[in-house]
Formats: sequence, structure tokens, C-alpha cells
Amino acid sequence: MRFQTDLVPARLIRRYKRFLADCRLEDGREITAHCANPGSMMGLAEPNTKVWLEPNDDPKKKLKFGLRLVDHENGHLTGVDTSLPNRVLRSALEAREVAMLSAYTSVQPEVKYGTNSRVDFLLTAQGLPDAYVEVKSVTLCRKPPLAEFPDSVTARGAKHMAELAEVARAGHRAVLLYLVQRTDCTHVDIAADIDPTYAAAHANATKAGVETICIGTHITPTGITLAGPLALGHPPR
Repeated sequence: MRFQTDLVPARLIRRYKRFLADCRLEDGREITAHCANPGSMMGLAEPNTKVWLEPNDDPKKKLKFGLRLVDHENGHLTGVDTSLPNRVLRSALEAREVAMLSAYTSVQPEVKYGTNSRVDFLLTAQGLPDAYVEVKSVTLCRKPPLAEFPDSVTARGAKHMAELAEVARAGHRAVLLYLVQRTDCTHVDIAADIDPTYAAAHANATKAGVETICIGTHITPTGITLAGPLALGHPPR
């Protein structure tokens, strides 16, 4: 998936009110960018961090920049827009590029299920059990090469785990897909110290038959695409 417009570099001044980020452009101008990330952005919101912004000229948008990437200035990038994973994955699922889900021929986004919830994708194909796919954007990394989820307490995430478990018990295929929007990680694990309730819900869902798939990404200032699978669990010491 390519960004709609060329990204421009900037320095983060501060991120606040969850969805706002003050930044300084290279020409010295200070602007406010929309930050499409409801999480804590732990480790990604320090003042003077290099970031990449997507400008827009949409008259309907009050803010003329969107925060898209954090540049670690060591050759690695992190995507911080949590709306992008579903867009990237929808294209990949429709093209049947996700190996473990490539047998499915129909991809329906945002289908109602559970209790007042919508699953990110419902996959169907003749002769196969329906697959309910819930997508989580992973951006936390406290010690490379390990990515972790969540980066803050997520009651909504625990609710999704319980609903996926019910789907699995009903005989359908239930899939939790962690999409790691970082280029410096090879493994993914649950940050149980940040949200023990979510960790317990994930363990219970796994026992009920919920599958976990972890996928990495290729990230550049021009776009984000899927990379290969990542391992679930801590890397060997």
C-alpha cells in the first residue's frame, strides 16, 4: 500500500490528547498533525523524535498533516497509524497472499458478530469453515527484536478474545492476526505486565482453539507492505 501523498520529515514536539501531535517541519514551521493511534505509543513519542507526516489538501479535514511513521534513525521505521493494517491486509487477503488464509475466496470487512462487535474480516469459501479474523496493530518494542502487544490496557482487546473463543467453540475458524508495524522485530509476545487481563484472555482463547498469526511489514516513506511471518513468543537467548 502506497501513501496517498509523499511523506515529509519532521521532528515531534509533543503528542497529546491521544490523537494530536505537534511537530516541527524542516523549514521551521510548527504544525499540528492528526495521530491515528489510540494506544500509549510507548517508546515512540519522545520529544525530538524524527517522524514522517502525510500532508493533505482535503478541505473537509481540519488538520493538514497525518502522523504516519516514526524514524528510529538506525535504518528502521515504525508505522503508528493503526488504521493502515486493515487496509494493507484487505488487499493481501483479496489477493490471497497470506499463506495460512489463502484458501479463502471471499473477504468481507467489518462483519457484525459477538456482542455489539464487528470482526475485522470474515473469510469464506466453499467447503471450508468460515474464518473470523481480528487484526491487532503491534508497535511496542521494549527490547529488540521482540514486539509486544498491547502497549496499554485494552478492555476492548480482551472482549475480542472472548468473542473469538466463542466463535471457535461454535466450530468456526477464529484467527487473531498481529500485524507488526516495525522493521526491527522477529518475534511477537503478549505484554502481560502491561495488561494481565488481556494476557489471560489470550491464553483462554488459545485453549478454546483461536489461532494466532504474526506477520511483519516492509516500511518505507513511500508505503507499507506485508513481509513474512514472525514467531510467537520470546526469541531464544
